[in-house]
Amino acid sequence: MNPRVEHVKPNLNYTITLTFNNGEVKVFDVKPYLDKGIFRELKEISLFNSVKPFLGSVQWQNGQDFCPDSLYLESKCPKK
Repeated sequence: MNPRVEHVKPNLNYTITLTFNNGEVKVFDVKPYLDKGIFRELKEISLFNSVKPFLGSVQWQNGQDFCPDSLYLESKCPKK
């Protein structure tokens, strides 16, 4: 089982910075999903900023979420 999300911070460029329960900090890009289904709503920045940790993953105010394994496997180490 992959690490789970403990903390999430929304960023201005439609990415989220994730802190996992193993101490890793990674960035997940939400932009590729913004033209798909329920994720279209996240183009509204106030809704995008409503992201919270939820059961080892993340969830937005209107119920959008991602699989915790996808978040870990598809996120990248932050650029320095």
